[in-house]
Amino acid sequence: MTNSVAIVGGGAAGLMAAYSAAVHGAEVTLFERNSILGMKILISGKGRCNLTNIKELHEFIQNIPGNGKFLYGALSRFSNRDLIAFFNKMGVETKVERGGRVFPKSDRAKDVVKALESALIKVGVEIRYKSRVKEVVVEGKTVKGLIFYDKEEFFPCDKVIVATGGKSYPSTGSTGDGYDIAQKLGHTIVQPRPSLVPLITKEEWVKDLQGLSLKNVEVTAYSMGRKLASQFGEMLFTHYGVSGPIILTISRSVVEHIEEGVTLSLNLKPALNGEMLERRLKRDFEKYSRKQLKNALVDLLPKRLIPIFIDICGIEPEKSVNQLTREERNKILKNLTDLKLTVIGCMEDEAIVTSGGVSIKEIDSRTMESKIIKGLYFAGEVIDVDGLTGGYNLQAAFSTGYLAGKSAALS
Repeated sequence: MTNSVAIVGGGAAGLMAAYSAAVHGAEVTLFERNSILGMKILISGKGRCNLTNIKELHEFIQNIPGNGKFLYGALSRFSNRDLIAFFNKMGVETKVERGGRVFPKSDRAKDVVKALESALIKVGVEIRYKSRVKEVVVEGKTVKGLIFYDKEEFFPCDKVIVATGGKSYPSTGSTGDGYDIAQKLGHTIVQPRPSLVPLITKEEWVKDLQGLSLKNVEVTAYSMGRKLASQFGEMLFTHYGVSGPIILTISRSVVEHIEEGVTLSLNLKPALNGEMLERRLKRDFEKYSRKQLKNALVDLLPKRLIPIFIDICGIEPEKSVNQLTREERNKILKNLTDLKLTVIGCMEDEAIVTSGGVSIKEIDSRTMESKIIKGLYFAGEVIDVDGLTGGYNLQAAFSTGYLAGKSAALS
């Protein structure tokens, strides 16, 4: 008798789950609520798709702060190297960039989706578009089939893999359907929160810096006098606040404390200690001693930042450098290493991933099967697992998808 497996969701996890289940002998039907597959893949990595990262397993896990250890089984059975080999076999050549990040050589996410779609067709997966699953039907703690939102249909099946994603980028169809499905079946949902998300700040001056990128800076987040997180690297000013790699990374620690109050401390010159920075400023001011202050910081700060920085320091921009008081110099030094921003929110609809989801305590990490319902599996972002930027989240989706598909087919 053929083992029939239904996949709910046509993102990274669902597509890989469908392929894996079919390759291992199951009759597979994939249900996607949109009219196309892989919508979130298409916008990942700014349309380039950061597939994975080449780091070794132990280091890979360290970059998944949200329950990364749960993934040891999935990543061991379908590793980053297995994923690269899979796409190479499917005609998608890859390249490694800074930080070990892996991209398709073409820099086109659509090539990744096209390869996955072709792979599914080759192994006989049936794809049903515009099919939004409402519930998994269960009898006696065992899966029996699916029912849908928009049509009076019961779809019988032996196994169901829920791969609906989290709540990040809801425009792609990730609106939390999987949480509802799992909760109705008795699963615990750890409160979903946006993770890897741009932050909204109170200060109006950030709008004047929209589009300005700062490299080699350090941002530290504090709440109620306690340090939450700190990162060195690149950030970006936006019309609403701040974004960029280091902001996205610290956001995971920031989001849950926003209501308590969060302050960001921006160190514009982290490579210099206090004494070195003071010497550097003294040297620059000697060089530009007869210039106005607004023209004397060109070696220290980006041009667009200078007038705003001087205003924050409370100094007249036309003031001659050789007329600056010791107090004014100290204000400049202070703000170069501790420029304050107040976080008042986050851009939830722009969150790259969701932290929270189906509790890992109720999922068998060796198979991705539910410990509550026989024949029910989970894969991808719907699970309470989330990583940092750099290819870790997509690999987690592909690995859990592969393991869930294989387990469902062979059990």
